Amino acid sequence: MKKLALCLALLVPLAACSQTQQGAAIGGLGGAAIGSAVAAPGNRTEGALVGGAVGAVAGGLIGHANEPNQCRYRDRYGRTYVAPCQRGY
Repeated sequence: MKKLALCLALLVPLAACSQTQQGAAIGGLGGAAIGSAVAAPGNRTEGALVGGAVGAVAGGLIGHANEPNQCRYRDRYGRTYVAPCQRGY
């Protein structure tokens, strides 16, 4: 039950993020867990760091692929929004 509560606490804030950000966060967490699990006993931290970095990059790329023809823009007040990309992008 504690693990489920911890997972929900980590993933609920991602609801407001874009697909790219969600993919990077989930990939980073998963990669760190797998990297730590498969690393040699003395190198668990290094395995988690490498796995997290690779997972974040892969998750970000996969998340970005799920946003076809969508770009993120920033208005003059600093707010970001997602809208269809302009021609040529």
